[in-house]
Amino acid sequence: MSRAPAPRRGAAPDAAPPPAPRTVDDGAGGSERWKERSVWLRVFVYVFVTHLFAGFVMLLFYVGGGN
Repeated sequence: MSRAPAPRRGAAPDAAPPPAPRTVDDGAGGSERWKERSVWLRVFVYVFVTHLFAGFVMLLFYVGGGN
């Protein structure tokens, strides 16, 4: 009489592999549209922050230049 191999520790003998992760893709290229939108948002933020910083530096020169 042959014995069945012992199951691995911590795993059920008939355990199915975990399901593959699902991706969100509607097939219409939505991810490309989102990438394009994120690029424009990043450009807007960079330009806005740069001008805000430049204005702050100009304010420092204005305040520091008064005698």
